Amino acid sequence: MLVYHLVFVALMVGTETFFTALTTLNLRHAEQTVGEETEWVEDRLDIEDPRKLLDYNRLSTGLGQLQTWVTLLVVFLVLYSGVYADAVAALEATGWPLVVRGTVFVLGAVVALQAIALPFDIVDTFVVEEQFGFNQQTLGLWLRDLVVSLVVMVAIGGVLAAVLFAAIDAIGGLWWVAAWLLFVGFTLLMQVLYPRVIAPLFNDFDPIEGGDLADAVSEVFDRAGFACSQLYEMDASRRSSHSNAYFIGFGRTKRVVLFDTLIDQLSTPSLQAVLAHELAHYQRGHIWKQLAAGTVQIGALLFAASLLVEAPWLYDMFGVAGQPIYAGLGLAVLWLEPVARLSSPLTNRLSLAHEREADAFAVEIMDAEPMVEALAGLTSENLSNPFPHPWYATFHYDHPPIPDRIKHIRETAGENEETDSA
Repeated sequence: MLVYHLVFVALMVGTETFFTALTTLNLRHAEQTVGEETEWVEDRLDIEDPRKLLDYNRLSTGLGQLQTWVTLLVVFLVLYSGVYADAVAALEATGWPLVVRGTVFVLGAVVALQAIALPFDIVDTFVVEEQFGFNQQTLGLWLRDLVVSLVVMVAIGGVLAAVLFAAIDAIGGLWWVAAWLLFVGFTLLMQVLYPRVIAPLFNDFDPIEGGDLADAVSEVFDRAGFACSQLYEMDASRRSSHSNAYFIGFGRTKRVVLFDTLIDQLSTPSLQAVLAHELAHYQRGHIWKQLAAGTVQIGALLFAASLLVEAPWLYDMFGVAGQPIYAGLGLAVLWLEPVARLSSPLTNRLSLAHEREADAFAVEIMDAEPMVEALAGLTSENLSNPFPHPWYATFHYDHPPIPDRIKHIRETAGENEETDSA
């Protein structure tokens, strides 16, 4: 049994140490490169004080690292103090059906993780984001969001857990196949449910109808050969000055959402370029390809989890009596989560290819300069690190670094010009 403990601790601590080392390397690389490329940062990104960018990334990254290590410490304390085994024993003693015991276990884990994250979220929102001028939330709004998000997580998590454990109770060892199908179904359902039910609980979405913005959007739609009547402006500025846009849904349910901060921060041509980029993910089938890739990954992890929960040593490690499968799943997640993180370069590779393809589509629709200006503006407004270390980017970035994207966009524009002239 000692061997299992040594491997478990080495896997958990080793993985976090590896990613912490990457984070440290990334911060040092940014510090050095921003110093070397100060003129480019000031002129191209229009950042008057590059030190502000470095300070923001240093503080937000440091807070994230602290949260990660504190969470890992709490997990070890819960496991090795016997609290985990005692909680499982208490649930087993109730005599409730598996569906109820499993659901209560999952919801308890959700609430516990939220409790651990709570102080870090407070510091991030009201100290780090506030210090750099991003936070727009009042304490009352933050508390409201906290309560609503917890209710939503408990409701959705409770339903999913109940369905999962009902499947386990009904079909036994093939439960992972049912869980796999549940994941696919839930992912598709959220494409419709999130923008229409969940997102409006937190933000207002106003249809963009008429005016210069609507005309600009219609122009992009026409150029892209895209039909969508659901275009919305979201009041992101109530909570943060960070900006973004997203596309969600499929078929008649698809919609495009623009943050009001994005509309305020970018020129109309740049805004059109961002919209063209987002439309490319639909036009080029990226959404379905990403879903397929995610389905394969989740299927592999679920199959591995189905093998782990059948192993007696998994329960014996922490004194869990009776081998209840919900307790085994909790432990299996701890074993598999580092594996998933270490395999992130594989999943990022597909996303990187899609982002380059979407940038090329935006260039084709709106030319290069508006897209370059959009990327520079978003980096400046969000104080994003434009110079990640290559190793860090390999494990963390599903979008190419900004200088690489700008270079690719200009090269694509050059190719298009050569093709046109030919």
